Amino acid sequence: MDPEPEPTSTRAGSAPGRGRRRSTVRACALGTAVLLLAGCASMPDRGEIRPVRASQGVDSQVRVFGVPPADRASPADIVDGFLEALTGDDPQLETARKYLTETAAESWKPGSAVTVLSSGLDRFAVKGEKEPDGARWKVTGKKLATVDERSAYQPETGGGSYEEFLQLVQVDKQWRIATPPSSLVLSESDFQRIYMPVNKYYFAGGTLVADPVYVRQRSDPDSRMDPTTQTVQSLLAGPSKWLGPVVESSFPTGTELREGTKSLSYDGQNTLRVPLNAKADNVAQPQCQKMATQLLYTVKDLTASRPERVELLRSDGKTPQCAVTEVAAAAIANRPRTPVYQYYVDAESHLVRMNLDVTNEDQQYRPEAVPGPLAGTPAFKVGSAAVTYDERRAAVVSEDGHGLYVVPLVGSGAMPQPLPVGRGAKSQLTAPSWDAAGDLWVADQDPQAPGLWRVPGGVGAPQKVEVSGLDGGTVTSLKASPDGVRIALLVQKNGRKNLWVGRVERSDASTASAVSVRELRPAAPQMADVTAMSWAPRGRLLVVGRESGGVDQARYMLADGSMVAASLPGATELMAVAVAVSEEDEAKPKPVLAYSKEDGIVWLPPGAQWRTAAAGGRSPVYPG
Repeated sequence: MDPEPEPTSTRAGSAPGRGRRRSTVRACALGTAVLLLAGCASMPDRGEIRPVRASQGVDSQVRVFGVPPADRASPADIVDGFLEALTGDDPQLETARKYLTETAAESWKPGSAVTVLSSGLDRFAVKGEKEPDGARWKVTGKKLATVDERSAYQPETGGGSYEEFLQLVQVDKQWRIATPPSSLVLSESDFQRIYMPVNKYYFAGGTLVADPVYVRQRSDPDSRMDPTTQTVQSLLAGPSKWLGPVVESSFPTGTELREGTKSLSYDGQNTLRVPLNAKADNVAQPQCQKMATQLLYTVKDLTASRPERVELLRSDGKTPQCAVTEVAAAAIANRPRTPVYQYYVDAESHLVRMNLDVTNEDQQYRPEAVPGPLAGTPAFKVGSAAVTYDERRAAVVSEDGHGLYVVPLVGSGAMPQPLPVGRGAKSQLTAPSWDAAGDLWVADQDPQAPGLWRVPGGVGAPQKVEVSGLDGGTVTSLKASPDGVRIALLVQKNGRKNLWVGRVERSDASTASAVSVRELRPAAPQMADVTAMSWAPRGRLLVVGRESGGVDQARYMLADGSMVAASLPGATELMAVAVAVSEEDEAKPKPVLAYSKEDGIVWLPPGAQWRTAAAGGRSPVYPG
């Protein structure tokens, strides 16, 4: 057992004992100059110099460098200086290594793994009978998430704690750390300054799937690769562990960048040329074009100047192997098409559709009844609905929540019979959802027999889907992802609703257990209660909810549970949201649709404010 630690300071960034050293331990750059606040050979005669403290939300454009240990520094200063240097931008963490013994500095390889803490670190000196004062330090904090060796973000569930012991020794009368932590340890604000979220892409069947990861915003200290090259290398290394069971890469096993490649750049025609090793030299053209498509979608959001073409080079670094343009890649990627209509349930409980022209602010929106059997059966009352991506069929739940119908949106005829789902006396079906494979999903909130159901192709016999990890919670809302490999579930338990994302696994067998939902993980861990959600382009989620003690807000989140900065204005009173997931027409994106208890159906065009589209309407949906 370790001796009981004696506290010598409070949380990093707030302790009086650490504040004085912090003013000299980090330095930031103004513009392109890097100014060290201590030990500078010369200083500029103009410009602002600002000390930077960990966990204070430093701007991502600021470059931060640690300060080497002072002569005869105390053990406390060595520990503080080392922890600060971990957050620096210097190549290969050279300053941090100066706080280590020579042996530890040579062997220390934190790699790409990162432990993210909700705030700063506490550190305590551990007093032991056989050790001099200050020789052993305990470092603790509250875990927010981890980033693994494949750069995938994993939120911490259950409020996990971080704990590490640093052993100090004296070398030539200088204190140094002999046992550094195995991974980088960063506060949330430092993590957001140093790292940025990107999507790498893999295939599930014929559909491209976003796999969110984090890379450094500048050159990686370990590999010295720039952000674009880091991202491409991460793509070649394969999908994240969580997504791996349901996607595949077109790159042959062992494919890497050509040896020595540290930087990838665009030519004058906005073409990115990527040299690969010999593992990819002999692939056929169709496979090569799928490889190039994965690359193009992966790098297209990394720079202000999006690539128009990606070309793969053979292992000699010169010979072209294949290339794809944005247009060709879009055909290979098989992304959802741009929707023609937006749908909602009107005040008379009929499913209607409308076409919002976001370029005309003065347009009067005139909804029309959807064609097909629903139009010919005005007595039928709709509670909620979902429309297939080709907009030829709708799944509707009756107003009483007991019946599920799949209805064509073309032709005419009588209403079909309900599907055999939700037959219990207390059944209450959620709004349904279609996935990219054409399967229909719905959940039954019957307290006596709750469950998640899937209707293959929207016409087959309903199958109850096993969901691992619900732990007694009830699914109150769901949305299948457009790529078909994930499903977002709003789960109510103990009076609260939390958002989870599960992996949809499909077996080859045509049995009742052919599809299951595995490894639920929190998709909005920052929110204490979630009201509504919808999938959005590039594997994101738009989530409406509130943080503990906060007010309602709508924010875009990555599917891995990390938060994206963008949020929607005036998100109070929103009970349902819908986002078009198509990426085909990014120059003219469709507005966000929502149901407000006060205003009915409202919509939010990009860069504008909320407007009422249909007073009295509810249950807004885009295809999907």
